[in-house]
Order: sequence, then structure tokens, then C-alpha cells
Amino acid sequence: MPKVIFFTQLVPELAQQVIAPAPSEWVVSFHPHDIPAAEKARLTADADFLILFPSAIEESVLREAQRLKLVQLVSAGFERMPLELLDELAIPLANNGGTNAIDVAEHTFALILGVYRRLTEMDRNVRNECWKAIDSGMTTFTIQGKTVGIVGLGHIGREVAARLVPFGAQVLYYDPYPVQAEVERALQVERVELHELLQRSDVVTLHVPLNEQTHHLIGASELARMKSSAILINTCRGPVVDEAALIQALESGAIQAAGLDVLREEPTDPHNPILQFDNVIFTPHVAGVTYDTWERRGQFIFENLQRVWAGKEPLSLVRA
Repeated sequence: MPKVIFFTQLVPELAQQVIAPAPSEWVVSFHPHDIPAAEKARLTADADFLILFPSAIEESVLREAQRLKLVQLVSAGFERMPLELLDELAIPLANNGGTNAIDVAEHTFALILGVYRRLTEMDRNVRNECWKAIDSGMTTFTIQGKTVGIVGLGHIGREVAARLVPFGAQVLYYDPYPVQAEVERALQVERVELHELLQRSDVVTLHVPLNEQTHHLIGASELARMKSSAILINTCRGPVVDEAALIQALESGAIQAAGLDVLREEPTDPHNPILQFDNVIFTPHVAGVTYDTWERRGQFIFENLQRVWAGKEPLSLVRA
């Protein structure tokens, strides 16, 4: 029977939710992700499958694993994985197949609404007996009637798009790989080039992986194209945005505000100048993590492992 090893930072209750869909006859165990590499190597030496959360593993562990048929990530991001080594060892790598897309999409809306309705400032004012310190009739906004530009129409981008139309938004998207015409029609989205999306959008929301092509995808020139009334939402990876350029844009009023789940450095330096802005809402890289996500992720993971065990190619394959 297959042997599955899961290295994780999750508490046992949540780790158990991830592995709950495993076939009863499979041998599955989970272990803290921060145990010594030598211990990891011992555990995986005869393992058929390796599950990781967070998405990182020592190269020495992979070199000792002689039977691995798949490394399966619980998360979407794979930028910390040794792709070239996995390719050399002929070990396929899969991410979570967009099973956190619902969580990230909802968090994206929380940030948009939080920025538009100035929720954190209003909460602070109510607690400090400043009941009507903000003139909401002049300085808060609705999604209804706005143009929202989605950068990256993968699993997450599509979930965001599907929620925007009922809110009354016009939806643009940019992706170097256009989706099928029927998907565009179903989601009611229009594909445009990035420069046009930036110029037309009231809200720009980022949903791309971090790689060489997307590093600093949004820099000074891109921010300069945006409306001064526009807001930027980032729930993907911090380095997709040139943080220094974003600070400059916020200081100069080139854009109105931002909602950021991710930053260039995490945790960020408490003296990071971006933290000074009241027109930015921050969350600590948690958009894809809710209590409800683990069952979804576990179901996909073990369906994928069973595909590979049956001799099929894994879904959500990551290529070097």
C-alpha cells in the first residue's frame, strides 16, 4: 500500500482534516515541518508520496527519497521549491489545484470593501468616541458601477470575477494566456492588455504566481497609468508589486488606496514606511487560509495521489 508523509506547520486538528480523505488502507502520517532534515530523509526514504505545507523541502531529503511518485503541495505557491532538482530526479510536483481560490476571492472582496468603506478607520473612531469623524457621504464608495481589473484569470481570478458581476461591476482582465471565449462569456469579462486595464480600472486586483515574468509586474510606470482614484489589491505575492514604487504612489496621491495581504518581506519590518498610510489595509498573508479550506484541499490532494497511484498524470502539475 502507498506510504504518504505529510510535513506540516498545521496543528494536529487541521492536519487531520487534510489527510481525512485518504483511502483507509493507505499508510499516512504527518510530522512537524521543522524537524531536522535527517529525520525527514529517514521518514521519506521509502515514501511514495510527500505532502508539504509550507511549500518547502530540503534538497537532501529529496535526494534520499528513492520511491517518490509525487510531491504534493497544500498551497498554491511553489516559488520556494527546488524545481530544477525535482526535474533532475524526475519527481513531479503539483500544487493545490486552486482549492484555496474561494478563500482568496472572498478575502479580496473583504479588502476591496474594507478600503472603499474605510472599515478599519471607522472601527477605530467608534472605539475612540469619534462617532462621525469620517464623512462617509464624501469619502466612501460602492463596487456597483465600478470597473474592476483582474490581473491573472486563473482559479482565483475566476472566482473573483464570478463574484463581481452580481455586485454590479464591469470586469476587465489581463492574462498572457487568454481563456476560452465561452469562459469569458460565462464570467462576463473582457480581456485587455495590461496598460489598458490599468488605465480603465477603478480597482486593480492581482492574482498571478510569482516568477521571473511577474516580479515587479506592477512598478512605477504601471502605477502611473492608474487613475488617481483607483485602489490596488494584492492577495498573491508581495514582490509582484515594486513596494518602493507603491510607497511613492501613495505618498504622491497617484493612487487612492491599497489593500495588501502580502508584502515584499514577511513579516515586514515595523519601520517599513508603507505601514504609515491610513489609506492602506493590511492582513498578514492569510487570504487563502480559513478553517473551511482544509477539507477542500485534502479532497483534491488525495484524489490527485490516487490518480498517480493508478498510473495517470497528476492534476495541477508544476513545471520547471
